[in-house]
Amino acid sequence: MPNLIQAARDQVAQLTQAAYEKAAAQGLLPAGQEIRGTVEVPKDSRNGDFASSFAMAGAKALHMAPRQIAQIVLDHLELEGTLFQRSEIAGPGFLNFFYAPRWYGEVLGAVEADPEGYGACDEGGGRRVMVEFVSANPTGPMHMGNARGGVLGDTLANVLARAGWSAWKEFYVNDAGNQIQKFALSIHARYMQILLGEEGFPFPEDGYQGEDIRELAQAFYEVHKDAYRDAPEDKWMADMSAFGLERNIPKMKEDLRKYGIEYDQWFFESELHDSGYVAQTVDLLTQKGWTYEKDGALWLDTTRLLKEKYIREGKTREQADKLELKDDVLRRANGFYTYFAADIAYHRNKFEERGFDKVINVWGADHHGHVARLQAALDGLGLDGSHRLTIVLMQLVNLLQDGKPVRMSKRTGKAIALHDLLDEISVDAARYYFNNRSATSPLDFDLDLAVRQDSDNPVYYVQYAHARICSLIERMREAGAQVCPAREVDACALARPEELALVKTLAQYPEEVRLAARDFDPSRINRYLTTLAGDFHRFYNACRCMVDDPCIQAARLKLADTVRLVLANGLGLLGVNAPNKM
Repeated sequence: MPNLIQAARDQVAQLTQAAYEKAAAQGLLPAGQEIRGTVEVPKDSRNGDFASSFAMAGAKALHMAPRQIAQIVLDHLELEGTLFQRSEIAGPGFLNFFYAPRWYGEVLGAVEADPEGYGACDEGGGRRVMVEFVSANPTGPMHMGNARGGVLGDTLANVLARAGWSAWKEFYVNDAGNQIQKFALSIHARYMQILLGEEGFPFPEDGYQGEDIRELAQAFYEVHKDAYRDAPEDKWMADMSAFGLERNIPKMKEDLRKYGIEYDQWFFESELHDSGYVAQTVDLLTQKGWTYEKDGALWLDTTRLLKEKYIREGKTREQADKLELKDDVLRRANGFYTYFAADIAYHRNKFEERGFDKVINVWGADHHGHVARLQAALDGLGLDGSHRLTIVLMQLVNLLQDGKPVRMSKRTGKAIALHDLLDEISVDAARYYFNNRSATSPLDFDLDLAVRQDSDNPVYYVQYAHARICSLIERMREAGAQVCPAREVDACALARPEELALVKTLAQYPEEVRLAARDFDPSRINRYLTTLAGDFHRFYNACRCMVDDPCIQAARLKLADTVRLVLANGLGLLGVNAPNKM
């Protein structure tokens, strides 16, 4: 899929080089010099669409003043049949280039050729990437933090697929370990309180206190009555955790499906333990000399691994030695493996067993201390975790209503569940809002703004642009005007600044997709769509589509329809609908 802005940029470099070589062959410039000028987009469009610094970059090598070089190069430029109609000298010796109508026509044609695939590139080269996201403990309902991580991960995987990666979406189910024990303890306590009264059985101080735990206990009681009143701990622990997971995990899948998220795989931590893969992974680390025993436990020499990692990344040995680092337990004295050991095994599975070239995890910012440690452990296994594993750390969501923050606490059961949120606002609004800022920025989610139907609501603003175009096309169809193929449109008819700016924004989309994939920042797509919608609204207000001149009318209608296609394309990446009416 062509990136027509990059194609034009490359052509500027080719044209200036060819002009230099032609002038050198005539003896007007010294021959054989390698000149590396830049080609940039000027801040002020009056200075052209691209500015080349070729003349200034070559001044020293050519022993001439930049403007003199620029004039000679300008005199030898051959623009006939290129993407540019003219060039001029500006400032200390910039060569400014201005698009020809042909370029604007090619943009319209590129979108028309593949509306759904427009913006695609081969940045990923077909390499396999896994995006693991949400991966919430299955001990309670999905909540607001999961809502942000869900749309960030889902949209990032969509963007990576568009950028040429073979993308895989995965949810890691933490169905083993301390949180599952706490889950079972909480259900058991509520179950016993049903039998003995709340005063008759203590609830664990650190137990899960949400209403969902009470509901699970009640459901368990309705099935088993008092059969578990005197059951041994290992019996009720196993059965109550299984009972809760069998009900919670389908609810999680249902909530995420309602949110527009479908995973390629739900991977269960318990499978790693049951298959012996965690133990095998820890044994491998021991064989490679990265573990030691102390106080009956097996420890990972994280300090040494991290120092080696930081030295490879450019720190000196002295700098690395000054870092305050600590080691991690892999296997406790009681023989149980830690969550960190399971996490290392899980990521080894991603790379070694399933062959992913790249792994991206979307985590909450509170996990930042875990990032380098996990990468270093994978380095210790020879899997190059420092380069192949990327963690996108997601900042918190501040929920606002009536201009005031809504307090949330998962431990006390006052968290706002995802399914409750989606009862208040549309899936489109939620997905757009939660992806509207980069993961590294805190997000204020205004519930009141999310349901407003005006231009202050960003998703409404973009969707309205799409619906407005659909309405325009329908009105013009009723008046006898049809959208023409790009080859039948005279791009020279697009001459107003609002028209040209709109085509340039359309051409920017492939680059935005590429950068969003490169930087693991899908919020770039939101910002682009807001810009495109704004440029369309300005065009719509300044340039009437239904005019007497058939050439201008055809060009403007085609331009509007092309914007419609790209808006739908971008909204599709976000998992947001592109409505025909609003």
